[in-house]
Amino acid sequence: MQLGRKGCGRGAASARVFTAGLLLCAGGLLAAPAAQAATGGCGGALVKALPLPTGEVRIYKSRTQACAVTVAHDPGRRRAMAVSIQPRGGVPVRDAGAFTRYAGPVTVGAISRCVYVKGSIEAGSVDSGWILC
Repeated sequence: MQLGRKGCGRGAASARVFTAGLLLCAGGLLAAPAAQAATGGCGGALVKALPLPTGEVRIYKSRTQACAVTVAHDPGRRRAMAVSIQPRGGVPVRDAGAFTRYAGPVTVGAISRCVYVKGSIEAGSVDSGWILC
């Protein structure tokens, strides 16, 4: 018999380890959407941002893909937004409509290929020229 150690058996220790693991997992799940929202849903590293009067077009590159998203500086009201990305020798992938925050993401395979990105918010538009060559 142990004196002065109430509730410190194997069951209590297992419960504490389980609870700690559960909290860590829940924290990771809650943090993931914020990270995804920061990139607009694109994977890879931000390689270029093209300015627009009321936002910007962000271009991301991973090892195998290029991705673009048009992001409004002041989200909230619906406005015409568009983004497209085209690999050299391929067809453009486009997303357009009336959005409150961003248009896209649009992704293409871009292993050793240049891409051409266009984006717009209302009357302002921008294009990248051939980049990531």
